[in-house]
Amino acid sequence: MAESARKALALDALTGLSVGDAVGNQAFPPHLRVRKAGNPPEVWSWTDDTQMACSLLDVLDRHGTVDQNALAKAFAERAETFRDYGKGALQFIDHVFHGGDWRAINAELFDGVGSWGNGGAMRVAPLGAYFHDDLGKAATEGAASAEITHAHPEGVAGAVAIAVAAAHVTAHRGRTVPDLLETVLEHTPRGAVHDGVRRAAGLLDRPAIEVAGEVGNGSRISAPDTVPFALWTIQTRLGDYEAAIRTSTLVGGDMDTMAAITGGVIAAHHGAGCVPRTWLDAREPLPAWFTA
Repeated sequence: MAESARKALALDALTGLSVGDAVGNQAFPPHLRVRKAGNPPEVWSWTDDTQMACSLLDVLDRHGTVDQNALAKAFAERAETFRDYGKGALQFIDHVFHGGDWRAINAELFDGVGSWGNGGAMRVAPLGAYFHDDLGKAATEGAASAEITHAHPEGVAGAVAIAVAAAHVTAHRGRTVPDLLETVLEHTPRGAVHDGVRRAAGLLDRPAIEVAGEVGNGSRISAPDTVPFALWTIQTRLGDYEAAIRTSTLVGGDMDTMAAITGGVIAAHHGAGCVPRTWLDAREPLPAWFTA
């Protein structure tokens, strides 16, 4: 497939991700919202989810693969720290921006355990769309994109799960998507993320608030606490972007990240046209350095 065609598919996912991120960000109380200086109130600001996803897609566009050194540098140099970055991410950015090795700071975070947060998952849907024709490669590249900031295997597993989901739905664009959660489970390493997705797969007929109580709503900002509910929402509301985003914010927790993950995967399947036009118009423009 031509690189231009891959990028077009990834851009659809990025649109869905960024709008979901912006909508979810507005769901927080006003004093907690991330707002860029000079934006009028009607502009819906996005967070670090979108900022890092733009860097990831830019690196894919320039290298055709996840060049980890280039991506670490992009994360550090393009970060606008008011974008609601977590404590570990801010330490990473500062270390790498001042010339440090990303591998060293990554391994030292959280008392040497490494981050198992949801950051790898929140930004990876465009990558999955980009590598939609090879689920194994989507999983491998998704892992590589997460390893830069997440040394803990669960942080990587969360990114793998969402990359594979985005790849699988993109490959079935315009058609019924078979065995989504089973396909994700086949490629996701065993552990807490895998177990959570397995539990979510058994709750497809349950109300959202009950499912969130069982598998998490992202309030712990961890991949195991975020990815299972995001995939449950994608599976049960794949045909309706707006309903999926509203469900992502209904259960509280990490609403912008949950909506970013969900929106990115659903738009990868349907194309950017599934995003409500009024929402897209309200979303803050993507970074000036990012050339679509």
